[in-house]
Amino acid sequence: MSNFTIDPVADMLARIRNAILVNKNVVILPHSILKEQVAKLLVENNFIDSLVVKKDQNFKYLHLTLNSEGTNPRISEIKKLSRPGKRLYVSVSKIPKVRQGRGIVILSTSKGLLTGEDARKQKVGGELICQVI
Repeated sequence: MSNFTIDPVADMLARIRNAILVNKNVVILPHSILKEQVAKLLVENNFIDSLVVKKDQNFKYLHLTLNSEGTNPRISEIKKLSRPGKRLYVSVSKIPKVRQGRGIVILSTSKGLLTGEDARKQKVGGELICQVI
């Protein structure tokens, strides 16, 4: 059995979701630039506490701290929107608002990964990656 996945971001989101369900506050993931950028956006928008990139011999890992010990996680729902078989692209006017601004949507744009609010400010559309509430 290999560690290769077809959709690494979906795997990352599933690991975060599973960690929250079993009350774990730390998630360790194999490193990729895309997963690191998604995690940075989650840290910037205060959904997770911290992100640390660690190197262990030949491999890099992402060490995500979801919440501090004894506190509730700030993520109540996290889901992948665009899939390898069905990509979802939106223009600026069609970028969804998540629960009247309490959540975020992450887009892959020509200017890099952006939250929905940042994409509206920069007037760019793109592929919907995930939604976090």
